[in-house]
Amino acid sequence: MVEVKNVSKRYGNKAVIDQVSVSIPKGKITSFIGPNGAGKSTLLSMISRLIAKDDGEILIDGEHVNQAKSKELAKKVAILKQSNHLNLRLTIRELVSFGRFPYSQGKLSREDWKHVDEAIRYMELGDIQNKYIDQLSGGQRQRAFIAMVIAQDTEYVLLDEPLNNLDMKHSVQIMKVLRRLVNELGKTVVIVIHDINFASCYSDYIVALKDGKVAKEGTVDEMMECQVLKEIYEIDMKIETVNNEKICVYFK
Repeated sequence: MVEVKNVSKRYGNKAVIDQVSVSIPKGKITSFIGPNGAGKSTLLSMISRLIAKDDGEILIDGEHVNQAKSKELAKKVAILKQSNHLNLRLTIRELVSFGRFPYSQGKLSREDWKHVDEAIRYMELGDIQNKYIDQLSGGQRQRAFIAMVIAQDTEYVLLDEPLNNLDMKHSVQIMKVLRRLVNELGKTVVIVIHDINFASCYSDYIVALKDGKVAKEGTVDEMMECQVLKEIYEIDMKIETVNNEKICVYFK
């Protein structure tokens, strides 16, 4: 379990995260939703220790994140940020192998390559695995980076807007893969996501942030309510049930 207790982050006089407390259940998909500037990505980065918190506590399985050794934390928590820039010319297969660094320190074993091959297969990248990253479309590149995170084989997988640059087919593919990671392998997945309907269809738990605070949190059924979403996004919405899934209609 991830426990966030009274955590704050300030930039100058502005509190990007303001006294946030939330518990993220183990073995589930938890989605962070909310308007732009709500603090979703900042909170995700603090959980992974990419960004230092100013106040409060963050614990993963009862251990304070700031006390964990970097190598051991990298075996437990993997994060993929929204923007990923590499100056190295790498093939997809080489990029995915970077996910094994916490274990291999650059000297990959047969077991490491097994994880690499499995991640490539998960993301259906086998036929282009020897292509260079700079030859890929935005969607292919995103899938390659997610494969790298999968290869890291951590218990906790944190993804910041993983559906960026993806068409509908590959967005569904990635959400199905995340669901499989939870259902089949028992992973805990936390994602920042803007598409409320993907959050509804694939999440177990939803945390809504607004103005640096937790505005509301709960199960999909608790969160997918017209009044709840209106308070978060400040627009009128209608909820329809399609194939037993709650779908939010907000186009008009």
